[in-house]
Amino acid sequence: MFEAQSDGAVRAGGPTVVALTEQGAAAAQVPQASPVSEVLEVLEVLEVLEVLEVPLEVPPQGSRGAGPAGPGGPVAAEGILRRQALRESAARTYARSLPIVPVRARGLTIEGADGRRYLDCLSGAGTLALGHNHPVVLEAVRGVLDSGAPLHVLDLATPVKDAFTTELFACLPPALAADARIQFCGPAGTDAVEAALKLVRTATGRSGLLAFTGAYHGMTAGALGASGGAQDVRVTRLPFPQDFRCPFGVGGPEGARLGARWTESLLDDPKGGVPTPAAMLVEPVQGEGGVFPAPDAWLRRMREITEARGIPLIADEVQTGVGRTGAFWGVDHAGVVPDVMVLSKAIGGSLPLAVIVYRSGLDVWAPGAHAGTFRGNQLAMAAGAATLAYVRKNRLAERAGALGERMLTALRGLASDHPCIGDVRGRGLMIGVELVDPETGTAAQALAAAVRQECLNRGLIVELGGRHSSVVRLLPPLTLTDEQASAVLDRLADAIPAAAACRLH
Repeated sequence: MFEAQSDGAVRAGGPTVVALTEQGAAAAQVPQASPVSEVLEVLEVLEVLEVLEVPLEVPPQGSRGAGPAGPGGPVAAEGILRRQALRESAARTYARSLPIVPVRARGLTIEGADGRRYLDCLSGAGTLALGHNHPVVLEAVRGVLDSGAPLHVLDLATPVKDAFTTELFACLPPALAADARIQFCGPAGTDAVEAALKLVRTATGRSGLLAFTGAYHGMTAGALGASGGAQDVRVTRLPFPQDFRCPFGVGGPEGARLGARWTESLLDDPKGGVPTPAAMLVEPVQGEGGVFPAPDAWLRRMREITEARGIPLIADEVQTGVGRTGAFWGVDHAGVVPDVMVLSKAIGGSLPLAVIVYRSGLDVWAPGAHAGTFRGNQLAMAAGAATLAYVRKNRLAERAGALGERMLTALRGLASDHPCIGDVRGRGLMIGVELVDPETGTAAQALAAAVRQECLNRGLIVELGGRHSSVVRLLPPLTLTDEQASAVLDRLADAIPAAAACRLH
């Protein structure tokens, strides 16, 4: 349905491929196995992994891997899924909607234990900037392992850490890099958000926080409290601009202007009930909130408002950083230099790593005021330095911007034929397709879930976001080729009408 053209555009045309796969049985439907058979299943998978090679080309829809039974076979995969359902927490998420058992991966392609291959447009929720097992990442990790360097060093200085910090500073906005400090945090983005909040509260002596509707900053207490779905509200919530469902009913630049005016009025009103806060926390693109890019002029206005009132601006670049949006950092589009940047996901090159980078004037906390046992992850620093350098030297941010724009154009063309597509939006390779009830315009959560399933049936991994989980999200690696982009769009274009037809019946 979509083809890569000689001019680089992705346009409609070509055949639509019909799905060939079917999902494995649900965990509850899988027959019980004995402990001995479970061990044999695992050994069978490991044995096949010794010889399995995943090809680089785009796999056909629903294709299988090594041999008709695949690596380990469907029985082994079903056994692993059954044991996961029995042993792991009820809080597990992706495993519920994506019942696959990845055993090998390279680039965009994942191969499951049942032999099926998938195009991965989840990318570890945006963690895999270079896709799975990129050669430069593997080489960096092997280099550390083969060198005999310590893998765990707390916050001690090492050559690996120095190389990572040097490369990261080379990629930062120059005005921040010239006067920056870095704090290595726990392994997840939410840990870095907590560190940023602690930093600004210590530096300003204030406790309040400005955050935005639709935000997502993590799952620990402070980060969750700053997110849009918080129940125990301890922050001042401000409207985040959007066109599709503008809180002021106007959208566009005028909607963004009204939001900025409301923010300014609230802060300057002596009876507004909002004392000067410790910081403003903002995402350059709201990802989990539904893929809403912050308008450049609005983000610049937020910088002006905070700077004029001595309020530190924290940019949460956990998912938008390292080229994802078409610029190295999401704030670069607006030319904004924040006081604090929260970084994780891609900066670890697929391994756990999180840091905050901030202006030196905020660096007032005492030794030991913030720490984390695993802040000295040497393998992640090596993989991260290699990833940052590869993205920078190969101009993958610019590539993501150009390819993402072509994909958005193609999807908007698809929307004209399908009234269930309410909106297509995004920036770079951070794309969202919001599904709605064509008659009422309300969010269509069930339809979005059906589209996700139809995508999986066709060998495409996507996830959902947005207020009502009605936004199909695409987060492919920055190494996505034109051919792969066409395959992703083709499968999604098949999945949407198939899901809509199933819902009608």
